[in-house]
Amino acid sequence: MTKKPASKSIIANFGALSAAAPAENSSRPKETEPVQRPAGRVGAGIIGATQRSLAEIREERDRLLALVESGGAVQEINPSLIDPSPFPDRLPDDDTDVFEEFKERFAAEGQKVPIQLRVNPNDQDRYQIIFGHRRWRASLELGRMVKAIVTDMSDHDLAVAQGIENSDRQDLTWIERALFAGQMDDQQVKPRDIKAALSIDDAELARMRQVIRSVPLAIIEMIGRAPKVGRPRWIAFSGRFAEQATAASVVRKTLSADKVLTSDERFQAALDALNSKKVPEDGQGVLALTDNGGKILGEVTFKGRDIRMKLSKDQEAGFAEFLRSELPELVKRYATQKASE
Repeated sequence: MTKKPASKSIIANFGALSAAAPAENSSRPKETEPVQRPAGRVGAGIIGATQRSLAEIREERDRLLALVESGGAVQEINPSLIDPSPFPDRLPDDDTDVFEEFKERFAAEGQKVPIQLRVNPNDQDRYQIIFGHRRWRASLELGRMVKAIVTDMSDHDLAVAQGIENSDRQDLTWIERALFAGQMDDQQVKPRDIKAALSIDDAELARMRQVIRSVPLAIIEMIGRAPKVGRPRWIAFSGRFAEQATAASVVRKTLSADKVLTSDERFQAALDALNSKKVPEDGQGVLALTDNGGKILGEVTFKGRDIRMKLSKDQEAGFAEFLRSELPELVKRYATQKASE
C-alpha cells in the first residue's frame, strides 16, 4: 500500500483549521465505499518546528488553511479507521448535552473544516487524530465519512503542535492545560518550547508541574475538567494532597460515593475531604484552616489540653492579629453555650 506526499513543507496542519471555523461542524459526504487508504498525504513539514518561532509556525498554518480552502490534499476517510490522539487534551465532560448540540449542528450544517490525522505508528492500516476529535466522534455516531488531511508527524512534534493550538483555545480548563504541559515534558520537549507552545512563562510552567507531579493522573481524572476551578485552588489542592500520606485513598473513597456530582463539585468534595482532619472524641487530631477558595491558611493541632496553631509561611500577619482579637468573643460564646446546657 503506497503513500506518497501530496505537498511539501506544510507545518501548520495542527490547529488553525479548527480556528477557521468555530462551530467545528461536519457535512454528509457523498455516498461512497469506505476508503481504506487514501494516497495523498501532506509532507512532514512539522519536523523541526520547535526550533522555529511561533510567528513562522503560524505563517505556515495560514498557508495550510489556504491549501484546505482550495480543496487540496483533503480526503474522505471512514471514521472507524481512526483512533484518538495518543496525547488527549481533554478530560471527560460533565455536560453531554453540549456534544449532542454540536452533533445536531454537524448533521445539519455540514463539515466546514477537515480533521487532521497521521498514520497510526502502531498500525499502518489505521490513523490517529491530531485535531478534530469532536468532528470524528460525530461522524462515527452518524455513520458518515469524515473529511481529513493526513500528515507525517512524530510523537514529539504532535505534542508540540497540539500545545500550540491549545494556547489559542478558550475552552480548555487550567488543569487540562497543565496535564498537556506534563505530556510535553514526558516527550522531552524543551521547557522553552513548552512555554512558547502554551503561551506561558517560567512561573506558570513551574506551577503546572507542581500540581501534576503532586497529584496522580488517576486522581485528576476522577475529578475531571472542573471548569470553575482555576490555578489557585488546584495549587492549594496539590499542596494539601502532598502533605498527607493517605491522600489518594481519602480522595478515592470520597469520590466513589454514590452521588451524582459535577467535576467542580467533585473537586470541592475532594478538597473538603483533605481539609477535614476532624478532631477525634479523645481531643487529639489536626484541623486544617482554609479560606473560601480552599487556600490553606494553617493548621491547629489538638493534643489533650495542648492546642497549637501554625500558620502557612505565606499567610499575612493580619490573620494572626484577627485571631487574637476574636478569641475573647469566642470564649464568651462558649461560656454562654455551656450555661444554657
